[in-house]
Amino acid sequence: MRRIEQLLYLIKKGGMVILEQVVFGHCLVLVALGLSLWGCSDFVEVDPPKNTLISETVFDDAATVESALANLYFEMREQGMVSGSFGLTTGMGIYADELDYFASNADYSQLYQHNVIAGNNLVFTWWSQAYHLIYSANDIIKGVEASENLTDDERKRFKGQALFVRGYIHSLLVGVYGDVPYITTTDYVENNDVNRMAVGEVYERVIADLNDAVVLFEESGMDATGRILPDAHVAKALLARMYLYTKQWEKAVTHSTELIGAFVLEQDLDRVFLKDSPETIWQLKADADFPKNTREAGQLIIQGIPGQTYALTDDLLGAFETDDLRRDHWVNSISDGDGTITLHYAYKYKADLNETVSLEYSILFRLAEQYLIRAEARARLGNITGAQADLNRIRNRAELPDTAFGTLDGLMEAIIQERRIELFTEQGHRWFDLKRTGRADKVLGALKSNWKPTDVLLPIPEAELETNPNLLPQNNGY
Repeated sequence: MRRIEQLLYLIKKGGMVILEQVVFGHCLVLVALGLSLWGCSDFVEVDPPKNTLISETVFDDAATVESALANLYFEMREQGMVSGSFGLTTGMGIYADELDYFASNADYSQLYQHNVIAGNNLVFTWWSQAYHLIYSANDIIKGVEASENLTDDERKRFKGQALFVRGYIHSLLVGVYGDVPYITTTDYVENNDVNRMAVGEVYERVIADLNDAVVLFEESGMDATGRILPDAHVAKALLARMYLYTKQWEKAVTHSTELIGAFVLEQDLDRVFLKDSPETIWQLKADADFPKNTREAGQLIIQGIPGQTYALTDDLLGAFETDDLRRDHWVNSISDGDGTITLHYAYKYKADLNETVSLEYSILFRLAEQYLIRAEARARLGNITGAQADLNRIRNRAELPDTAFGTLDGLMEAIIQERRIELFTEQGHRWFDLKRTGRADKVLGALKSNWKPTDVLLPIPEAELETNPNLLPQNNGY
């Protein structure tokens, strides 16, 4: 795509529309719905229907702010790194060792074959959409802080959600690209000249935003009905993950323990991914019209051979232990008409996109991860018995015996293995685990013929470096 085509690609066509700066200060002339619109650093001025964001009116009452936030969650579900169609689940699934790729899209083929270039359109789209969401979150933060019409509880509730989104998206960016800018303003002039921050500083800022969000949520008394909006529990779930990633073991234990006490592990494996699962901490609600269920199911379930896009790798299938019920309940297979080819696919989400009722939402945080976070953190703190107990809660649900490992090294291997099986094809967990534990080179180097040690980071999009040279130097290897 040319630059203008890449920008146009990021804009949702219909429904709730945001037309504004999407990438560090670029201005763009757009024609939409028969109106000539000039988009720059602010939201476009049009008549204020409930489903459109306009800076001057969106903060007049709670309903319009809720619409603005709903738009963020919609875009997370449909576009960018969090998307069930084009996000980390499939993109980093083929980049790591979870999914084989059979289609011919050049951008995805580069990920699968580990020959990514800085002009890769998917790499550009992930980056652009991420900062578009961050910009929108910052606009909401700025607006609710200045609003004179919201109640104090509403202001805290809305700011908490926007802070969480800002922290969450930055946490994904730093995991994929390494050093990245941490954007906290809507000033497009300032944003156009930002520098990249070191990974450690980005994580510090993510954690700060999340802690601020927790305070705001708790002070406002927010408790998300249906677990479809971020609340204090969701912020703490991401905090537990961030503390694990930054090796703050005690804090990881504290936050995961609180969540383990607040949620219930679903024992029926066929119900774990239903929208009313008691172990879901946060999920993105399906559309009222279409799709009524998840994009993940639409991407991962193979309808026929030929015609498949993704399938589970033999390496992942071989990692399941004998008699692991997750192999029976979360993996399915299909053969071609001659019965000569059989492929396996992720079957966590089972509801077809064309279902007339909503059965499943896209789950971003669930309790099983918190058990595994606590197991790892406890092991690092020398609490071997506690780590074994947490690991066994996940293993026993799959009708596997208690772990046999009682040393730190053995237990860490067992925990990483359990994370691989429990969290496969969920938002790139496998990739992030390989990267953060220093295993990517060893594991993927043995499986991917083009793998290079520098592949632990994706490139900063070429178009962004051209626009803002302060983002240089490019990541090694590109």
